[in-house]
Amino acid sequence: MIEINSDNARFLFQKKDYHIVFVNSPFCGTCKVARRMLDYIEDTLEKEKFYELNATLAPDLMQEYKIQSVPCLIVFKDGEPVERMYTFHSVPYVLKEMGPYLI
Repeated sequence: MIEINSDNARFLFQKKDYHIVFVNSPFCGTCKVARRMLDYIEDTLEKEKFYELNATLAPDLMQEYKIQSVPCLIVFKDGEPVERMYTFHSVPYVLKEMGPYLI
């Protein structure tokens, strides 16, 4: 997983490709479970597919993109969020929901 901060997140969001950003907090237990799922997916795909943004260090982005809670996966294309996921039931569930953006 590639860590990003508020500054390089804005630059990344403007790119034409799909980018999946994992918004989390280091104080969130559910975020740690979700991160393990995403790490497993990256290990299986043998490629880093997710960007990680610490919500506590980017309150401006939390507000701007109306992120309701953490953990959250947001798919960006052309600077706009096109998909959001707040529930991480299982690895197969995450793959089903995010599969089109991972290929």
